[in-house]
Amino acid sequence: MTFHKPIASKEGLKLVERIRRFCQAFPEVTEKIDQFGHTSFRVSDKPFVMLGEGEAVSMSIKADRDTQEFLLQQEDTNYAKTRYIGHHGWVTIIDLARADWKEIEELIAEAYVRTAPKKYAKWLQQTENR
Repeated sequence: MTFHKPIASKEGLKLVERIRRFCQAFPEVTEKIDQFGHTSFRVSDKPFVMLGEGEAVSMSIKADRDTQEFLLQQEDTNYAKTRYIGHHGWVTIIDLARADWKEIEELIAEAYVRTAPKKYAKWLQQTENR
């Protein structure tokens, strides 16, 4: 198992803050540093975004398997199947510097809806339709 230190680099802290601001718009989101040193954003204590820092800062997002396959099959993909949990649909952004943040935010919203209790997912869908 790969253990990460808690995120401490300037780049990592900046990323955590960006993701935190985005995720805090969703109901009942909590932030937790797990036993592996990953910063995770959770709903009902289930993670939907995880960030880690080893040699570089990494970010993984929970997706369904269809979305995961789509992302992995793109030409010049910036996604990889997340180690250890990729078989559950998790994808890792390979190079955050070249990430399309609009796409990342859409994937985070999808991950939230996939993970959240139905009442919160319904709330999010209603606010998007306004």
